[in-house]
Amino acid sequence: MKCPIDLSLYLVTNRKALEFEDFFNIIRASINGGVRIVQLREKDSSARDMIIIGKKLLSILKPLGIPLIINDRVDVAHAVGADGVHLGQSDLRVGEARAILGKKAIIGLSVESLAKATVAIEEDVDYLAASPIFHTKTKADCGEPWGLDGLKQLCAVSKHPVIAIGGIDETNAKQIIECGAAGIAVVSAIFNASCPKNAALRMIHAVSKYADYNHFQ
Repeated sequence: MKCPIDLSLYLVTNRKALEFEDFFNIIRASINGGVRIVQLREKDSSARDMIIIGKKLLSILKPLGIPLIINDRVDVAHAVGADGVHLGQSDLRVGEARAILGKKAIIGLSVESLAKATVAIEEDVDYLAASPIFHTKTKADCGEPWGLDGLKQLCAVSKHPVIAIGGIDETNAKQIIECGAAGIAVVSAIFNASCPKNAALRMIHAVSKYADYNHFQ
């Protein structure tokens, strides 16, 4: 049986032009502030580079008990020995990813509409990601935003925990949790923050104050 996954504050990486040490320092600081799970998202990197970065990141996260999720790339997740993978609608199918990574792997799936979410309800995933909630440059390639009403509908019908991503920070975290989400996934709110630790602290405080932890027990 799997251990419960704490999805309350989920960091999605955005390295861009950052030096590696700065990149890892931001992640370390955010964990000190309350990040509970980290997804390595390297859209422009080769598989080889992702594996190198992933193994370094795993060496930081594993001793702290923080799960490492790889975005899209099941092959990279397998090679790194990561805790799981996050899939989009055009990536490898959930069943295929599960066959490669095993029953204990954490598998998340992005959903961009209620129609896709209805299909995903029966998938063997650990959580769904409503993407995006609000307009954001980070998720510019996604469809129409869910908005708070859409998120509320998704949380009401999903048997899987739901996290929200896209335009989320400390100012709207409370609203996200009140819609029924198990947690918030953030990118810019931490990577663009002057102090990633303090940014994470403020967000985890907002989430913890309003969350019903039965969502991800």
